[in-house]
Amino acid sequence: MAITAADVMKLRKATGAGMMDCKNALADANGDFDAAVQIIREKGKLVANKRSDREASEGVVLAGVSEDNKFGAIVVLNCETDFVAKNEDFVSKTKAFLDVAIANQPADLEALKALEVDGRTIESHVTEQSGVIGEKIELSFYAKVEAEAVVPYIHPGNKLATLVGFNQGTVEAQVMRDVAMQVAAMSPVAVDKDNVAPEVVAKELEIAKEKFRQEGKPEAMLDKIAQGSLNKFFKENTLLNQAFVKDNKQTVKEYLQSVDKGLTVTEFVRFALAE
Repeated sequence: MAITAADVMKLRKATGAGMMDCKNALADANGDFDAAVQIIREKGKLVANKRSDREASEGVVLAGVSEDNKFGAIVVLNCETDFVAKNEDFVSKTKAFLDVAIANQPADLEALKALEVDGRTIESHVTEQSGVIGEKIELSFYAKVEAEAVVPYIHPGNKLATLVGFNQGTVEAQVMRDVAMQVAAMSPVAVDKDNVAPEVVAKELEIAKEKFRQEGKPEAMLDKIAQGSLNKFFKENTLLNQAFVKDNKQTVKEYLQSVDKGLTVTEFVRFALAE
């Protein structure tokens, strides 16, 4: 059966595969369009299996929020090379997955992978892309924030994104963006000192005590001195206590209170590739 250019273009539009891959798939399927689609998908599985041990350290990090600004999501689609990560189709594919996440608000990454785009699961789309692109493709991260107001921030280049939730629903857009950019720039570990994981606190105290022990400080004083170092850690690494990057004479907490006494951050998520 003769394979026309229109047939090839139709298959390419449906799968995103290259022209020659589409032509060969149609030839192998004797012109059967559905069979050709399946051939390309099976190729994706084969490529994905072959490259499963490769490192997919490049990719796209995107964040977005629902129309009411009360739900936000971050998704990360990984690949092997920066060349692929910058491809418009790859970014668009990531955006499509993000849109599904925002619309459906899945509980976790596995639930997101099970959701459908154009009648097929996101996981199957990811596998297919491995065959189309020829690299290991992986949907590696999904996180969500729910609050009275949620703001996203995507750093230029799509390598870093943040989500920040606030306890009030009428926060000025620039105020929320300022805090989202603070999270991007300063990489805090928690909202406030009470939110720092106990194991992180214990580790910081032990590091401080060992440091001062090596400096010859008396053993009886180590706990007290280490507590001072822990307080410094909280100031530098918890969002509300960090110096505000746009005005380091005040903390983020003080900045928010200058806008509204009751305004605060309830939660944030930050993800960055290869920092």
